[in-house]
Amino acid sequence: MSQERAIHRDVGPMALMYTGLGSIIGSGWLFGAWNAAKLAGPGAVWAWVLGAAIIMTIALTYAELGAMFPESGGMVRYGHYSHGSLVGFIAGWANWIAIVSVIPIEAEASVQYMSGWQWQWAQDLYHKAPGQHGELSHLGLGFAAVLVVVYFLLNFWSVKLFARSNSVITIIKMVIPAATGVALIASGFHSENFSVGANGGHHANDFAAILTAVATAGIVFSFNGFQSPVNLAGEARNPGRSIPFAIIGAIVIATVIYVLLQIAFLGAVPPDMLTKAGWHGIDFSSPFAELAIIVNLNWLAILLYADAFVSPSGTGMTYTASTARMIYGMERNGTLPKIFGMVHPKWGVPRPAMWLNLVVSFLFLFFFRGWDSLAAVISVATIISYLTGPVSVMTLRRTAPELHRPFRLVGLPIIAGIAFIMSAELLYWAKWPLTGEIILLMVVALPVYLYYQYKSGWHEFGKQMKGAWWLVFYLITLAVVSRVGSTKFGGLGYLPYGWDLAVVAVIGLVFYVWGVKSGWRTPSVEAAQMEARIDPDAPLVPPDEESAERVTGH
Repeated sequence: MSQERAIHRDVGPMALMYTGLGSIIGSGWLFGAWNAAKLAGPGAVWAWVLGAAIIMTIALTYAELGAMFPESGGMVRYGHYSHGSLVGFIAGWANWIAIVSVIPIEAEASVQYMSGWQWQWAQDLYHKAPGQHGELSHLGLGFAAVLVVVYFLLNFWSVKLFARSNSVITIIKMVIPAATGVALIASGFHSENFSVGANGGHHANDFAAILTAVATAGIVFSFNGFQSPVNLAGEARNPGRSIPFAIIGAIVIATVIYVLLQIAFLGAVPPDMLTKAGWHGIDFSSPFAELAIIVNLNWLAILLYADAFVSPSGTGMTYTASTARMIYGMERNGTLPKIFGMVHPKWGVPRPAMWLNLVVSFLFLFFFRGWDSLAAVISVATIISYLTGPVSVMTLRRTAPELHRPFRLVGLPIIAGIAFIMSAELLYWAKWPLTGEIILLMVVALPVYLYYQYKSGWHEFGKQMKGAWWLVFYLITLAVVSRVGSTKFGGLGYLPYGWDLAVVAVIGLVFYVWGVKSGWRTPSVEAAQMEARIDPDAPLVPPDEESAERVTGH
């Protein structure tokens, strides 16, 4: 029995949706509304709506891929199926960095909220100088490390334990944010706050600020959890229905909660706090809890301090599960040692991969000691990790049309094109120098790929490069455009604002078409078909086609 079939398929559609919600509603809801308001003022509400719409288009392309290839760690496999090992490696590396770093950031978020407690030892967990990013103390790092170990242990003994514990936590996580929004609105809603700009004065929607808030305020980071149901597709019962249900349901429910929270935050802040520097002058360490105290909702503050353990911990547990499956998937791509593809025969989880992620989580924890600094790393990797899904799903429609698609997305060419173009825009909105840091992040990992390419021989290296040139030139082009773009997005100003957005859209369309045409029928697709014939639980080929092949001998 293969290692893939050793994975237990024990997760139903509701549990899979709870997995997505458990990933989405983490530390992002505790900090996102405050960060978005600082950047865009009342325009932050539109930033959440726009961000949700963009993520939905991207997520729908992955829903078809996840249902078509219901395997663990699928997010790092799709580029490998459609364009070969180099594109698969770059996409997998970016995706893994974006996801594995969430584990320590959720632990840091819990500890940062703890620092708002009244006890002296709690206040010593986190230090923040005026006007600077704060960081955890040595004691705070110790608490965060313990939380990371707890996430690890809750996933060590089978996915069933993970799914059951996460479902309970996720229900709590939905109730508390919704109750927070309602309670803050009921405490006294100041509608005049919506006429105050991010930097003071009369509010007028600053479209550039809204776009930047989508990319950098924690909005994309908050919705990134839609990937978890895809990465756990190998454990899903009836993935053709479960995966789309889980992804769409999680994003819609989370969007309602996030918009409610943003409106509540904007309306609950006392107007006199906005008189000097507008929303940019609101400086909280534990945003909603501190706001609850200001408006005399002490019971809510206590609840929020307690939930600062529940919400981030639920996300941390979910990502501990999904990142182990991603390492498992990268081993199946042939770019990691085989030990990381081993699945425990009894518990059905890839334990060596879990140990690797635990070590990497500690490295991130100790090198990036504040929520803000680690969130920047996640944002850089997350944006590039979205690029390959829309291109891969369209490429496979062309190169492998006979593959069984339990979920076939209507209007895919248009939706996938929009998703890729909006991914390009997100990358640009994140501002220079983040775009340059993305390329550096990819270069750091390339020696690993070249080592495994050397071990397997160079006979197909030219074909791998042919399938990857579009992605290489895309990253370089976006970096150059970001550098020379408008000053509103950190550039030198050679491209005026407005025209820069149009140029990025055209670039996105061109590279989308190039990327789809660069795909080829890879050996991995043939191997997937062969495994489908052996494993009746993963029918990548429809039964009628499979029967026809047996009759004709083709």
